[in-house]
Amino acid sequence: MSVRPPVTVLRDFGVEEVPRALAGGQGTSWLAGGLVFKPETATVVPGLDGVREDGFRLAASCRTRDGALDSEGWSATRWVAGAEPDYSRAETWRDVIAAGRAFHRAVAGIARPGFVDVRQDWWARGDRVAWGERDARFRAEFAGVAVRLSRALGLLGEAQLVHADLTRNVLFAPGLAPAVIDVSPYWRPVAYAEGVVVADALCWHGAEGSLLGLVGVSVPAVARALLFRMATTNERDDLPDVQDEARRYAAAASAIGL
Repeated sequence: MSVRPPVTVLRDFGVEEVPRALAGGQGTSWLAGGLVFKPETATVVPGLDGVREDGFRLAASCRTRDGALDSEGWSATRWVAGAEPDYSRAETWRDVIAAGRAFHRAVAGIARPGFVDVRQDWWARGDRVAWGERDARFRAEFAGVAVRLSRALGLLGEAQLVHADLTRNVLFAPGLAPAVIDVSPYWRPVAYAEGVVVADALCWHGAEGSLLGLVGVSVPAVARALLFRMATTNERDDLPDVQDEARRYAAAASAIGL
């Protein structure tokens, strides 16, 4: 279990309750006083706490009593009600994409966060490979698929703040708008973020290539998103089954006609 947020952090955010650990994610989240605390501050986006919710709810960043977005290396977001949907239904992906589009319309005016240029985690490095901003030598298991995907890359529109990990981060509750949580901020076209959703659906949730037409996402968007996911996987040194990962990416590439 991760270290719980210190009492001083809780008090900075106006919370007096004893926190309890939350399941899911990376196992580092704690709930107290209607806020979710995480020992992460490097990807907190200024401006998200003022976003107008229209067609979605947002687990927005919260500020301390002094107006800061973090305290002692901890950040907090508003807890929102909801549960993960049934990913076996094609309509679920349409709803996730729709929630993402509403979110991206709302955040289109937020300035580019400075940390996107310096972040060096697996995902950031994989993203730069997918956009040709970083060289990579793919493992033999991935190299052929990388060539296939690279043939379908194209322009996807203007960059803005996007949530590039919407899959499993959109929650649903009866009578309420979808809730967007755990924002993974990137400065890329909206179509790329939507492509990531479809890529995840193809690789990990048994979706078929016809999903692209249902949700209105292009082949170039999904191809670049698959390259992002595969390049991120390629960066890791803790993969339990490289062959299985390679099989999934190859099957997804075939599903979109590559």
